[in-house]
Amino acid sequence: MTASVAIVGASGYTGAELVRLVAGHGALRIAALTADRKAGQPVAAVFPHLRHLDLPALATVDEVDWSGIDLAFLALPHGLSQSLVGRLPRTLRVVDLGADFRLRPDAYERWYGQPHAAPDLQAEAVYGLTEFHREEIRRARLVAGTGCNAACVQFALRPLIADGLIDLDSIVCDLKNGISGAGRAPKEAMLFAERSEDVAGYSQGGRHRHLGEFDEHFSRLAGREVRIVFTPHLVPVNRGILASCYLRGDARALHDSLLRAYADEPFVVVLPFGELPAMAHVQGSNFVHLGVVADRVEGRALVVATLDNLNKGSAGQAVQNANLLLSLPETQGLLAPPLFP
Repeated sequence: MTASVAIVGASGYTGAELVRLVAGHGALRIAALTADRKAGQPVAAVFPHLRHLDLPALATVDEVDWSGIDLAFLALPHGLSQSLVGRLPRTLRVVDLGADFRLRPDAYERWYGQPHAAPDLQAEAVYGLTEFHREEIRRARLVAGTGCNAACVQFALRPLIADGLIDLDSIVCDLKNGISGAGRAPKEAMLFAERSEDVAGYSQGGRHRHLGEFDEHFSRLAGREVRIVFTPHLVPVNRGILASCYLRGDARALHDSLLRAYADEPFVVVLPFGELPAMAHVQGSNFVHLGVVADRVEGRALVVATLDNLNKGSAGQAVQNANLLLSLPETQGLLAPPLFP
């Protein structure tokens, strides 16, 4: 059986990654692609690397015939999905890659600066960190994809918080993010001459919006308020995230906790104790690599997580969720190994 899908917002980086993954999936067929500003153009005009694929031309959302579509991926800028989902057929499964349904309505307003337009749908949405919400996702109609940075750090910390192994008041996470994490829209600060040969922090001092996800999910796990220190940086690579988490806890116990938590997870690899992962080892894939080393000071540890922000951090995670929603094997279309070099 083949399911028909639409990719709404197909002209961005995550949209292109979705096209690439779905085209090679085997049980999904792309029935519609939308990109309002580029409507009417063939995909090859926007993404020449996809010209070999037999794909529908880009259209507006209003031009899509939803009657034969089973699932929609929404790869839209923040703020646009919340009004669109309510207009879609109730029988349609939806995976939203944006921020609109990740947080509770009050938290959304605090972090995104505007009231949520569809709080009823916000209450219905299931958080799409697949490894931790698998059964809820299977039963959902609307899945809210995580922030890419939020996903990376949660893979490192959730088992450790759940097992009570770290000091919750001294968590420090330093994160490096590839340039594609800033999106495809033209921005002066993202020009090659601006970003090459440079590492620069952004949204520092507790202002990054993914902190809303950490606040909500870490506090729920711990049964008390958890507020981590989180500093993201842009680095001059196309794709990838690497999060270094500095923790108070026994390093061996932390490593054992991660091994137990991810023993049966097909996309999460825990490296041998003392080894650390690298961005290059997950690029282009749906895999997460985790590593733990002990600090020279007893009782301190470093946990490092890395994933591809466009794949496991966004489009790959979305396809993983779609597989569950459509009762397909969870790993289908996602087991391609990372690109190297």
